[in-house]
Amino acid sequence: MTYQLFRVGALWHYRRSIDGKRVQRSTRETDRQRAEQVAERALREAKLWARGGREIPTLRELITQWIIIHEASASRAHVKVVETLGRLHLHGLGDTPIDKLTTDRVELARVRHLETHAPVSANQWLKVLRLLCNWAVRRGVIPAVPFRVKALKIQKKPRATLPASLVQDWLTIIDKRKGSREGVRTAIRLMLGLGLRESETISARWEWLDVERHVYTPGRTKGREAVPLPVPDWLFSYLLERRQAAGLMLAKSNGKPYTPGFTRSAMLEANRAVGAPHITAHRLRGTFATQLSRMGVPVQDIQRVLRHKNLTTTAAYLEIDMTTVIAGQRNMAEQIGFGLHVQPAGAPVANNAPQTQQ
Repeated sequence: MTYQLFRVGALWHYRRSIDGKRVQRSTRETDRQRAEQVAERALREAKLWARGGREIPTLRELITQWIIIHEASASRAHVKVVETLGRLHLHGLGDTPIDKLTTDRVELARVRHLETHAPVSANQWLKVLRLLCNWAVRRGVIPAVPFRVKALKIQKKPRATLPASLVQDWLTIIDKRKGSREGVRTAIRLMLGLGLRESETISARWEWLDVERHVYTPGRTKGREAVPLPVPDWLFSYLLERRQAAGLMLAKSNGKPYTPGFTRSAMLEANRAVGAPHITAHRLRGTFATQLSRMGVPVQDIQRVLRHKNLTTTAAYLEIDMTTVIAGQRNMAEQIGFGLHVQPAGAPVANNAPQTQQ
C-alpha cells in the first residue's frame, strides 16, 4: 500500500489504493513537504485499520486511533473528553463500523444517554461523535458523516459571576483556608486578574512573565496562540514577591505540576463562607470577562484577551449588567416624558388642576 502525490491548483492531493479500491483526498497543504507528512500519516492509519481485518473501523477503534494520533498534540482536556466517551458513553455503538452509524442508531444512543444525563451533556456527546466522524472523513476513511442528528434545544440559565463587592472577602477565605497551598492562591489570582483557564495556570512559567513590560504571555494554550496579556498592578506586585528566575509558577512540594480541578474545593468553600454564587474556575474566567465589559472595554478587545477565535464565543461569557440596564431605562423614561420628578422636601406642590370659575 503506497500513495501518489499530485497537485490540483495550489493544493497537493494524495491517491492510494486499498484492496483494489482507490482513495483520493486533498492534503489541504500548499507545501510539498507538509503534504507528504499528511499523506504518510493517512497511509499509516489506513494500514493500521487494514491489519484489524476491516477497512472501515468501528467507533471504538476510531476513538483508539484518534487518541494515538492526538495524545501528543491535543490538550489534556480535549483528549480526556474523547477518552471518556469511548470508556463510558458508547451506548451500544462501540462495535458498529463508523459508516453504519445511521441517524436512527445515533438518536437511539442519545436517548440512552439522556436516561442518566442532562440534555446539555447529550449535546456535548453528539459534538464529540461528530468530531470523530469528521476526522475520519478528512482522513479519507469514509466519504461523509453518515448521520444527521440535530442538537437538542436547551433552556439557557443565568451563569454565576463573582460580585465585585465580595471579591476581597472571597480571596481572604481562599488565603486563610486550612491546608491551602500557595499554588492554589496564585492560580486563582491568575484566573481572576488575567482570565486564564485553570489548565493554563497549571502550565504557567516564570519565563513567560515580562517584568519590563508588565505583560504575561501564556506559552501553552488551548488555541495554540501566544497573546501578551497586560498584568494589573495588584497582580504584578503579588507575582513579583514570589518571582523566580525560571520554572513553573505553581508546583507541588515535590516539584510536580498540579492536576486539573485542584482549585475547585477552595473555591466552593469560599463561596459558602461569603454567600457567593457557584463560582468555579470557568466562571472565574467569565467574571473576568464580564467585569471588563462593565468597565467599558469593547467586546473585540475582550475577545483578544480571552483568545477566542469567534466573537460569539466571547459574547457568551458576558453576563448582563442589570445596573446599567436600569440606568438606561431611567434615561429612556426621561426622554419620552415618563420620568418621575421627586419634589424636594418642603417645596410647594404645583397645582396643575384646572381652576373652577365662581
